[in-house]
Amino acid sequence: MKILVSLVSFIAFLLVVLPGPLYKYGVVELGVAFSGFKFGVYAGGAALVLLIVQVIFMRKTVTLGSALMALVFAAIAIAMPLSMMSKAKSVPAIHDISTDLVNPPKFVAIAPLRADASNPVEYAGEEIATQQRKAYPELKTLSYAQSKTDLLAATEQAITNLGFELVNVNAATGIVEATDTTTWFGFKDDVVVRINDEGSQRFVDIRSKSRVGRSDLGKNAERINALINEINTLLEK
Repeated sequence: MKILVSLVSFIAFLLVVLPGPLYKYGVVELGVAFSGFKFGVYAGGAALVLLIVQVIFMRKTVTLGSALMALVFAAIAIAMPLSMMSKAKSVPAIHDISTDLVNPPKFVAIAPLRADASNPVEYAGEEIATQQRKAYPELKTLSYAQSKTDLLAATEQAITNLGFELVNVNAATGIVEATDTTTWFGFKDDVVVRINDEGSQRFVDIRSKSRVGRSDLGKNAERINALINEINTLLEK
């Protein structure tokens, strides 16, 4: 029984941990990877039931080490997918976030890189904007007194500091583009920063858009906030 409990809990753990790397390196499709989460939860639940049965009816076969390991593996297998589901329910099912919802910054150099992406490069419009306003009301156009040159330099450095891949910097148009690749699944999300020079002020807008997936689980908004904070920190130095 101890071997069965350990085996089922370990399989459950693998079912939720491996889908990310397997998808990232092209071994499985995204749908298959997400199916692993579902079966991981089932396997994790089964492991917990088996562990309880073992503790109640086969106490002599229980060892502290194996029981704790099985409990940890099963808990991870259940908690990780449920946490993602909870996050998905707490944010709108959108994947294109911008500080300017009327005239979002456009991807230029990145557009060809998204040719095979399931999510088109174009902004979806008011339906998406309405959902974003409710979920992320803090995301608005930023105003700075610093020069356009300083803002471009700070943006480029902030992108580097956050580990994004810099794709394009156009000083003439005030456009900076980059790609952020997530660690676990290797999802590629694209970022464009637009700096408009208007008299004594510079207006900065940031857009972050996922290449795949209907919902980004709030990742694009988090990325924009992180980039804003990093730019502000650099400008304060």
